[in-house]
Amino acid sequence: MATDTAAPAATKVDGSALAGRALAAAGARNMFGVVGIPVTSLASRAAAAGVRFLAFRNEQSAGYAAAAYGFLTGSPGLLLTVSGPGCVHGLAGLSHATANAWPLLMVSGSCSQPDAGRGDFQELDQIAATKPFVKLAVKATTIADIPRLVFQALAATVSGRPGGCYLDLPSDVLHQTLTESEAAALIDAAAADSAKSDSSPPKHKSLDEGIEKAAELLRRAERPLVVFGKGAAYARAEDAIRKLVDTTGIPFLPTPMGKGVVPDTHPLSATAARSLAIGQCDVALVVGARLNWLLHFGEPPKWSKDVKFILVDICEEEIELRKPHVGIVGDAKRVVELINREIKDQPFCLAPSHPWVEAITKKAKDNVVKMEAQLAKDVVPFNFLTPMRIIRDAILAEGSRAPVVVSEGANTMDVGRSVLVQNEPRTRLDAGTWGTMGVGLGFCVAAAVAEPDRLVVAVEGDSGFGFSAMEVETLVRYQLPVVVIVFNNNGVYGGDRRSPDEITGPYKDDPAPTSFVPAAGYHKMMEAFGGKGYLVETPDELKSALSESFCARKPAVINVIIDPYAGAESGRMQHKN
Repeated sequence: MATDTAAPAATKVDGSALAGRALAAAGARNMFGVVGIPVTSLASRAAAAGVRFLAFRNEQSAGYAAAAYGFLTGSPGLLLTVSGPGCVHGLAGLSHATANAWPLLMVSGSCSQPDAGRGDFQELDQIAATKPFVKLAVKATTIADIPRLVFQALAATVSGRPGGCYLDLPSDVLHQTLTESEAAALIDAAAADSAKSDSSPPKHKSLDEGIEKAAELLRRAERPLVVFGKGAAYARAEDAIRKLVDTTGIPFLPTPMGKGVVPDTHPLSATAARSLAIGQCDVALVVGARLNWLLHFGEPPKWSKDVKFILVDICEEEIELRKPHVGIVGDAKRVVELINREIKDQPFCLAPSHPWVEAITKKAKDNVVKMEAQLAKDVVPFNFLTPMRIIRDAILAEGSRAPVVVSEGANTMDVGRSVLVQNEPRTRLDAGTWGTMGVGLGFCVAAAVAEPDRLVVAVEGDSGFGFSAMEVETLVRYQLPVVVIVFNNNGVYGGDRRSPDEITGPYKDDPAPTSFVPAAGYHKMMEAFGGKGYLVETPDELKSALSESFCARKPAVINVIIDPYAGAESGRMQHKN
């Protein structure tokens, strides 16, 4: 009997498998996205290689998840989209990440290269489409390019100022093959080249001089203030900043997502005395926060015309743009540690009786007392303050590790910034630098994946919730410990706020542009997928729903009915509308 002595064919690795392996080898652990032509196999191959794939119902939400994951972990978030319209949908999360300086790599399939320009399926010049929103956009033209470009793009997301990058994988490249040994050699070579490159920020000649000037300015200041933002949270600078505040006695002011870097309950918190703090400080050390619209551009009349800024930023261009009195280019954690070391040689400390500290703490206490008096009232039908107080107390009762709070919406987010308490870093996610609505459910998934031992609590306006509401199915599918609280006031900003002269014309009987279906049953959406839904209209009902859902740590939606006229148009930004 004849024996077949032919050697078995060498195992082949296609582009999808190679991309999945390269991502895993580069350290990726989670990827968010929507599958379809030509990337369905890539998602499965990546999962087989050790990169968890979380499938969404919409690329926008997946992109927001990838962006928030980058912030929460310090590692690039991964977004996978299909070609053409999928890539365009992904631009929302990609641009949001870059605007907030969070690392994200968007990987998209694209049309077959030989058919480009001929009207191929979902054809788009995706490099051109993504370039305005990214630090780097690259395209693999052959399967051998994939490992090198994966490592290059991932490294670029976290170098210097973090941000978005884009990797284009054409359909024909994903279908090309090579041998197992060739695949391994390409990945090893890419990893070796990446290891050779020094990703640490360069030491600028002016660093030592800047540290000395900063310490001296703070030491001589009569009314110093430490301001920090989400860049400080991203840099894990909380211990260094807490030490600076405790050692010097300088009051501090966080931006919204900087809350928790130093606990909100710290006696030197100037949050409740914000106008006084920024209006009268003479020296402001700004760490990991940009002097943009959130900080009134660092200009009068909100700030004193004589204030001296010490600006700490990872990006030299940001320093050059703002032209502070002292600019220090460097990592927030490292720079503050160096300032602490410099101060240690000539220590100083503002006592609680110091006039500046006394003024800040008195104003903060007075404002807190006024706010608590309003919060103490049980107003039914609900205004925004009554349910927010109940939610705050329920979150604080969870202790440590504190839940991650996700918040979006005009009135809901603004009131939440004032009422909800963050005592741990990176426990608040909101609309961010761009004021992006629709981030909520994507952020929830990211937080649950990045912080699996924490409860995630979303406090959403009904408009903000509506952008990504279908992702409640994603929460149920992965059984994530997320409780979504919807402040349901029947529309954008609430009820019909049109003036009589606006209710004219042929469509005057249409609902107002800001109106939704009254008392919509958002909780029923969650129930439709097997999660838990609650409809609440009283304090006791809300307390019961929070207690039960927090304890269960299962997907839930709490539909809180709010008086549609309780809020203000545009929240606190009426002047912009």
